[in-house]
Order: sequence, then structure tokens, then C-alpha cells
Amino acid sequence: MIKSKQAIDDGIMIEVQGDINFSTSPALRAELMSVLQSAPSRLIVDLSDVAYMDSSGVATLVEAMQVQHQKNNKIVLCALQPRVSGIFLISRLDSIFTIVESREAAVNA
Repeated sequence: MIKSKQAIDDGIMIEVQGDINFSTSPALRAELMSVLQSAPSRLIVDLSDVAYMDSSGVATLVEAMQVQHQKNNKIVLCALQPRVSGIFLISRLDSIFTIVESREAAVNA
């Protein structure tokens, strides 16, 4: 699920790969919660290699966002493919998450 993890000035950037669905979201959740244990000031989630995400994947990211917000930390989603971006638009979660076009924009967000 998490293809790579890299430290940035004020947090961590992770790159997720593969479809995120009912069968794969528990593994992603476990990996995200492991990353969030270090309480990064900012977590950037690069979704450029995720072609499909169902509601369980969205719920996993919402949970990560809640963990970050409880600690007054930030989460930024970037590089969403159109099909994944559509889920956030339809559910209006684009108004709750910080979503940007690219990794570069996420670093500057």
C-alpha cells in the first residue's frame, strides 16, 4: 500500500499505490496509524498511483485526518486521479481535506 515514505522539513510524505478498497484499506489504515504515531506536523499523502478508492478507503483517510487534527497537525492529499478526485467532490470532502494537484504544491500548502 505505502510505496514510499520520505521525511520533509515539517513532516512526512507518503506515496500510496494500488486500489484502496474493502480488502486493502485495513492494511493502509495500519500503515497510516504507524506513520502517525510519530505525530508529524504535516502528513502529505500522494495518491497519484491510486486508480480506484471506495468508501472504506475514504473512511481510512478521514480517520487519519481526525488523528492529525486532534494533535493540531495537518494532512494534505495530492495528485488525485480523476476517478478518486470525483469521490471527494461528490461527498464534499474536498471542502474538508486540503487537496492539491501535485507533490510540489503539497510541500508548499
